[in-house]
Amino acid sequence: MSKSVEQAGKIFIPRSVLVTSFFILSESTYRHQVNIDDEAVSMEILDTAGQEDLLQREGHVRWGDGFVIVYDITDRGSFDEVVPLKNFLDEIKKPKNVTLILVGNKADLEHSRKVSTEEGEKLATELACAFYECSACTGEGSINEAFHELCREVRRRKMIQGKTRRRSSTTHVKQAINKMLTKISS
Repeated sequence: MSKSVEQAGKIFIPRSVLVTSFFILSESTYRHQVNIDDEAVSMEILDTAGQEDLLQREGHVRWGDGFVIVYDITDRGSFDEVVPLKNFLDEIKKPKNVTLILVGNKADLEHSRKVSTEEGEKLATELACAFYECSACTGEGSINEAFHELCREVRRRKMIQGKTRRRSSTTHVKQAINKMLTKISS
């Protein structure tokens, strides 16, 4: 019995992040297939590190279904950029809720830490998203689990939106039929 591959969505990474074991499509776009919860999932991942062009960034946000916001635990400034970046995502993606995870990178540099784990967890709670700490350098932490969780959340949101659309369409059809029946009976 063969399983079809589910397209989990496109994932946008607004800061440099940990891309390993992915098929490289271009210098910043990666494709990765993995099994998540016994389902084959295909991810397209866009790493936009170093791109500051506002129009280009806006296009990337429109492209993405899920977002990984990464900050450097040794750089308070990168942590302070998280909320403005989330607000930017919300503005571009409205009225949809943005699906994202928050990742504190460079967990291997504990001796240089400027942002505590508790601060990251608190911010993730405020942003209503999952939080992970890891190291791109050493592979420490569970970055794979972070991507898997993001895919799960994208999948959940797509299912909810699909059900909402179907209900809405059904409502419109019922209203149209009622109008037609009202006209016929008049």
